[in-house]
Amino acid sequence: MFRNRNRLLFATAAALTLAACGGQGQGQGQNALIPPAAQGQAVAPGAAAQGAVAQGAVASLSTAEGAAFDLIRARRPMVIPETVGSAKSMCPGVVVAHTMHCMALVENSGGLHRLGADVTPDAAPLLGSYGPVDLQSAYALAAYSKADGKTQTVAIVDAQDDPKAESDLDVYRAYYKLPACTTANKCFRKVSQTGTTTYPAPDQGWAGEISLDVDMVSAICPNCKIILVEAADSSDTNLGKAVDEAVALGANVVSNSYGGDEFEPSDADYVHPGHVITASTGDGGYYPQVPAAYSSVVAVGGTTLKKGGGTRGWTESAWVDGGSGCSLFVAKPSWQAAQTICPTRQIGDISAEADPNTGVAVYDSYPNPYGIPLGWAQYGGTSASSPIIGAVYALAQNAASATPATLWAHGGSADFYDITTGTNGACPAVWKYICTARVGYDGPTGWGTPHTTAGF
Repeated sequence: MFRNRNRLLFATAAALTLAACGGQGQGQGQNALIPPAAQGQAVAPGAAAQGAVAQGAVASLSTAEGAAFDLIRARRPMVIPETVGSAKSMCPGVVVAHTMHCMALVENSGGLHRLGADVTPDAAPLLGSYGPVDLQSAYALAAYSKADGKTQTVAIVDAQDDPKAESDLDVYRAYYKLPACTTANKCFRKVSQTGTTTYPAPDQGWAGEISLDVDMVSAICPNCKIILVEAADSSDTNLGKAVDEAVALGANVVSNSYGGDEFEPSDADYVHPGHVITASTGDGGYYPQVPAAYSSVVAVGGTTLKKGGGTRGWTESAWVDGGSGCSLFVAKPSWQAAQTICPTRQIGDISAEADPNTGVAVYDSYPNPYGIPLGWAQYGGTSASSPIIGAVYALAQNAASATPATLWAHGGSADFYDITTGTNGACPAVWKYICTARVGYDGPTGWGTPHTTAGF
């Protein structure tokens, strides 16, 4: 049902449809709207622009690579659609330069939301949505989730205020019989970007994002402390200040479920040695975004997780809308040198469940932009996978030494479930595996999904 969905829209998408990347048949068809170089054909000297990637990010480009970068630039600015298949985006609209939008998606298919006037909002999670036991089982984390994380703090950085954040978290944790995590017992803390309790104005979209984030940390690491840092707005500047504040308050891991257009090769707000920073790769297929593109950040992609089958009792494939890409601004880090899909920083690094159609249970009682009944809902987006992976890092309890490079050092090992099927859509033929899952590394799922905490 997700194959024909409205995916991330862009200002010039209609005129710049990408070449399909994939196997035989339709996936190899030539698209007349794509420059020949991007389709892998020969072009006359000078026919494809070579200046599409920022100076200094790469020494030289092939003609096909130059054309592929030109396509990305032509598709900017990012625009998040209101509807993605049967799901609704919590933060739709044009992503203005130097701002970020949340990546949360809430499932809205007919009949799925069973809450009504005769059912209390806290009745029960929606049938089929994944809770803590499911996620811990899927990633072989149950023993770690039970025993570890007591010394760890995971920070969630989002924009605006969710007035119901703590009370909704109480409902989620109580239903799943997780330890209470409240301000009173000093497990939960909510602050502004300056560390005060003077919070920014509430926002219906970001409130849903916040509920998703704190619930996912709770699902994977129920013993972890949680700090919610609310930026004054969705500007890159204030979200970055919120990340800095999270680190200053002692967070071992900081999860960021948002993104926007690239505009610089690095950002000091996301460089914190001794602390792990995770970020969503996006919900729009092939399209690089920050902060996930920064080489100091663990870029977290998305999968479709289904119960049953396989040797692990679960099957996974690349989520059709998960983000990936070749950075326009960030040079290829040394730890990616052996993987030559992109001439620049390859996105992503790792992945986890993100498909709203096979989504996670979330409790959110703050009004949303669509009038979807309050209470239990089914969420997805790489907004779910970023805090999931952040919480796995907390379970591993080694944020002081963990970096994207240390994760990559485990790539190709049994420390991850290798995701070998699926695609997040279309991309230039020259970068086929930045969009298509395969054995080993690929763009949509990185090195795969967690298999215990060993790779972290």
